[in-house]
Amino acid sequence: MALRDRLPSLAFWKRSPAGEDEAPLPGALHVLMVCTGNICRSPTAEGVLRARLRRENLHRAVRVDSAGTHGYHTEERPDPRAIRYAAARGYDIAAIKARPVQGHDFARFHWMLAMDESNLAWLQRKSPAPESPRIELLTLAGGLAEREVPDPYYGPDMGFDRVLDLVERACDGFVQRLLREGVLRPAVEPGAAAKPAGLEPR
Repeated sequence: MALRDRLPSLAFWKRSPAGEDEAPLPGALHVLMVCTGNICRSPTAEGVLRARLRRENLHRAVRVDSAGTHGYHTEERPDPRAIRYAAARGYDIAAIKARPVQGHDFARFHWMLAMDESNLAWLQRKSPAPESPRIELLTLAGGLAEREVPDPYYGPDMGFDRVLDLVERACDGFVQRLLREGVLRPAVEPGAAAKPAGLEPR
């Protein structure tokens, strides 16, 4: 069975309910941003991608979430530095709560975008092949030369600015890639049969 046909209803999403004009439409693409603890890089990437999609009027065609490979910070808000630096660029990530990647996420998402090589390797080990989402590095998925978004947690605050620089460029490239390859197109209204193109698992 194709991955897109195994996706459950949107009832599983952990975020606060969106208004009817904001909720993802049937056939929406599901993207999961993944780092280690889900309090710095991946919530930042979630917020940035959501904003980029809204700018392109594609926010109902894609459902964006984030998670960590480990549950060190489950139910915690993002790191205060991540919230502060994101807010300085117009992204509100304060309401996101950390959670670990769950086994059923591999059936719920079309794409899992890892922040670094260790996150990528972890996802690849856990992936229940052959039916699995596309698992890639965010930077490479977005066409960047850099392979990783470095973890800023133990470094100086300027590391959070560096994360935003990379994530913004990567998310811009990822959205354009989806449009260019015909993977992303506006999600259909309820009752229609069409679904995102090109989403068979590799």
